[in-house]
Amino acid sequence: MDRHFTTCRLSKAITLVLLGTLASQIAAQEIEEIKVLGVRQRLEQAGVLKDTIERTEMVGATQLENTRSISLTEALSDSPGVDVAVDCSLCGMKRVRLNGLRAEHTTVLVDGLPSHTIASGFYGIDAIAMTGIDEIEVARGAGAALLTPEAIGGVVNIVTTDLAENTLSIDLSGGELGFRQAGVLGTLSNLDGSTRATIIGQFDERDQADEDGNGISENPYLKNRTLSARVNHEFSYRDSVTARINFVKQTSFGGPVLGDTVASIDSVLPNFAAHPEDTPHTGYFQNGDVNQRWLAQPWETTEWVDTKRDELSLSWLHEFNADWNMELAGSYARHQQDSFYEGFDYYADDKMDYMRGLLNWRPHEDHLVTFGFDWRDESLDSHSNSGTSLNTDNDPATVYISDAFDYSAKAFFIQDAWNLNLDLEMKAAVRFDKVSANFTDPLKPGTEIDQSVASPRLDLRYFHNDAWVSRISVGRGYRAPLSFFETDHGMLDSGQGFLIEINNLERSTSVGYTLSYDAGALSANGSLSWTEVSGLAMLSERDGVPLLGQLDSNAAVTATDLTVGYRLNSNVTLNLVAEKYFYDSRFEQVYAIAPVEEQVSLSIDADWNGWDFTSTLNVIGARNLGRYNYNGYERLLPKGYIDESAIKGLHAKAYMVLDTRLANEVGDHLTVYGGANNLLNYSQARNQDSSLFWVPGDRDATGLQADGFDVVYIHGPLRPREFYLGVKYAY
Repeated sequence: MDRHFTTCRLSKAITLVLLGTLASQIAAQEIEEIKVLGVRQRLEQAGVLKDTIERTEMVGATQLENTRSISLTEALSDSPGVDVAVDCSLCGMKRVRLNGLRAEHTTVLVDGLPSHTIASGFYGIDAIAMTGIDEIEVARGAGAALLTPEAIGGVVNIVTTDLAENTLSIDLSGGELGFRQAGVLGTLSNLDGSTRATIIGQFDERDQADEDGNGISENPYLKNRTLSARVNHEFSYRDSVTARINFVKQTSFGGPVLGDTVASIDSVLPNFAAHPEDTPHTGYFQNGDVNQRWLAQPWETTEWVDTKRDELSLSWLHEFNADWNMELAGSYARHQQDSFYEGFDYYADDKMDYMRGLLNWRPHEDHLVTFGFDWRDESLDSHSNSGTSLNTDNDPATVYISDAFDYSAKAFFIQDAWNLNLDLEMKAAVRFDKVSANFTDPLKPGTEIDQSVASPRLDLRYFHNDAWVSRISVGRGYRAPLSFFETDHGMLDSGQGFLIEINNLERSTSVGYTLSYDAGALSANGSLSWTEVSGLAMLSERDGVPLLGQLDSNAAVTATDLTVGYRLNSNVTLNLVAEKYFYDSRFEQVYAIAPVEEQVSLSIDADWNGWDFTSTLNVIGARNLGRYNYNGYERLLPKGYIDESAIKGLHAKAYMVLDTRLANEVGDHLTVYGGANNLLNYSQARNQDSSLFWVPGDRDATGLQADGFDVVYIHGPLRPREFYLGVKYAY
């Protein structure tokens, strides 16, 4: 009933937007205009729609092409302050971390609107296609954007191409390890550019990787399919409406190697039905060693995730006069996941409705005041057939409890962007949110979170002179910890479901400073930020059942980075990015996968006579895995006890990853290119150790028992070198 009511409200709001734009169109017919201009672009250029006081990194379309970025995770892999991490070697779940914070603290927007639910932040980030993307904006720090207080780490905004011309581009590429990719981008426009359409399609696929040859993949088979359309219509000189629709499907299959350990994806479930009994741990691997051949049933190491995401957004921008404009916008997203985790099935249906209204007022040429409201409703329905079927004894201590939830956040806010003088600019904002988060399983009565919070933010930009600029930001944010995907696969359990002890919002305080230099051929940015989080969510276990709880004390991380760009001449540019992160002991204990602590990136971009060469070398520093609770063993003894002499190492070595691409323009419309990802062919399983391990349990008189087998001893790249060739036609 609640979701139906929410959907009705969204439908009514969209109807009001359409009626309003229709009325504006009728009124505009009485005004003689020679040419319709882009309302949004004109207002942005005039400084009465948005400002750029806070630091924002940009990844442009040219950079996306030169680095051959297929997905969002690839596009951001070299950006300062960004750590793209793989959180599972079987399913390949990729996460985007900003400013040293966890991936749950990153908010992803498309054209400035939320398009991802809580669940799709875990499966689906690496399915975001880069075909037809004009640029990516990355703003870091708590409350980095007025509309996203839950972005404790920061915001990633993906901007879709919007061209007032007719174009067509087709990009085809293929390479090693089954890599295939096809991207199609078409733009249509009428003569005066008042109506513009962008149509995008992308397909990409990669095979599994099994570098140690034990029959279990370290990187899954992955297939993504995307179809998207965006239409913008300028109804008049003062009215613009934009609509976007997007469909995404992703299939991920990890564990038994296709064509080796198992014949096909479709043969796994019949194998489970025919052999549902668990193999004893001593029968998993040859000689009980995770580095040797897998011997048990294929389903016992299978992680198979099918996801489907539908997105819809609509916005109306209206200019009343030179000093007043408004925007009404809404978005809808639905994320469906059907999955199988080593004998445990899990289905989730996550829906989100979002609506906002903005009123921008320019009372003086030095002020831009924004008033607004927004609300977000999200619900997750989930169930497991195997989970409920295992609980037939009606024992309340072992009954399956789902992780389904309802989430609602309603807010109003005000912001003032003020040019105090020629050298100093300020942006001050405050949001007031009413937040409700409720786990809806019948065995979880009551509402876990029902709070009202205020989230202020202050940004300052000071021009020391024409070359030197300082930026200071201070802000607070919040987030409702809701999902059992927070730090691990919570559903990988014997069937007792989930324990939930969440009672408060995560609350953050962030302070950041950036000093920038830009003169002639040299540009540089030095940044320092500190973020403290109270009520930080963490996943643990109680009597073998996953427990989602919160830290009792605050946790903090400090991030520093330096970026330098130097143009040698009109054809060659060099770039350097150096990063260092400092995590306190409380933050370290909530990470399931060790984050990057030190990283240096060197890149070159050179073009001459139709040739373009791009190369990036990333150097990741060594880490002490013991600080992040790593603890595992390589072998079991014949009687099922852990071989304590085969303890896995706690020193993650430093490593380098080199990506390179060479392209040549053949005529006016055709480009041929080739390159390699991870040219040096460094991978964790090849060069150090497996991501598989035996988890230590209790000790008895005989020795240390094995508590189970896991796949997340991850600290390095899991995918080897990949050569590729491609061709792009653009007209």
